[in-house]
Amino acid sequence: MPGALLTIAPPVTLILPEQFTAAIRHHALAAGVVTLAFALLAHRLRAVDASGALAGAAISFLLYCSSGPGGFATLAALFLVTVGSTRVGQTRKRRLGVAESKRGRTAWQVLANLLAAAILSVAASYTSWPELLLGAVAALAEAAADTASSEVGKALSDRVYLITNFQRVAVGADGGISMVGTLSGVIAGLLVALVAAWCRLIPDPWVPAAAGAATIGMFVDSVLGATWQRQGRLGNSGVNLIGTIAAAGVAIAFLL
Repeated sequence: MPGALLTIAPPVTLILPEQFTAAIRHHALAAGVVTLAFALLAHRLRAVDASGALAGAAISFLLYCSSGPGGFATLAALFLVTVGSTRVGQTRKRRLGVAESKRGRTAWQVLANLLAAAILSVAASYTSWPELLLGAVAALAEAAADTASSEVGKALSDRVYLITNFQRVAVGADGGISMVGTLSGVIAGLLVALVAAWCRLIPDPWVPAAAGAATIGMFVDSVLGATWQRQGRLGNSGVNLIGTIAAAGVAIAFLL
């Protein structure tokens, strides 16, 4: 429906507020079919458990309806990064006792990584503020960066340091960072941002802002892991949620 789109800053297009409901109806069938298939695939691959599949389907539906196929493609890029990095070095991670659960991520874990992006995507579509869409992309990029840095770091690095004081800690320790893990996280965040630009979700000049904010959010996640999580004041999912929110906030601030 060409008349229902507003060009903000080429090549970005967002749905006008008065056409928000019509846009949801327009995308609903395709979104329902695609996201259901996506959730079933994720569950089949044991990336999520049953509750995680339901939560992922709901988030995918919101992203597809509010930002179109580009929003879903960006989410799919995050999913591929997550699945790929989780499977790196599985034998070693199981031996060390730091591997992900074989049942997959729960609903709360899925929401902790994706909820901020979904809310910002819907808000961007409804208000036609492209800065919010950049925040959504940055949140997805941060989720990819955090997962890749953690999973690849646990798989490939023996030298792990606590981010707050750089003392050596065990592989998989909360707040621990490594050179290979950090580099993997930066690359993962950049890849998700590039997919968003390739899908015309954000303009090319915004890619550094999204990727840079994702990297900052990844470090915020590590700092919280080294402090509040190690102190028992916050769980891993709570840390992940704050990390995505931080990335989104930093990305939006870049444009102000």
